[in-house]
Amino acid sequence: MSGKVEIDVELKKAFIAQQQKLIETRQKLRLADVQIDALKLDIRRSELTDREMAALPDNTTVYESVGHAFFLESVEKVRKGLETKIKDSSEKIKKHETNKNYLERSLKDSENNLREMVQQRKEMA
Repeated sequence: MSGKVEIDVELKKAFIAQQQKLIETRQKLRLADVQIDALKLDIRRSELTDREMAALPDNTTVYESVGHAFFLESVEKVRKGLETKIKDSSEKIKKHETNKNYLERSLKDSENNLREMVQQRKEMA
């Protein structure tokens, strides 16, 4: 009887640990989704701004927002900055997508482990 109680306690601890891992993984997945969405929105804004600036003559000077200040810059320089921003955001999205794929696999593994534990518990009873 004492052996069965020890197994139940160990099984319960393992089950709780798996549940916590499952919850953490889901939170990380949500965070990755939010970050990807924010980066996609940033790319869209930059593309729209670049498209509008393409219509301006090259000798036009524009103001670029830097924090709470605005600096007078050439159209060419601002457009190059926008291209860099788009490229960097795209690379970050790829990294987040890779991490998200890993987290999804981890989530499936955790769910399978929980199912196995429940099945094992049913078999013991």
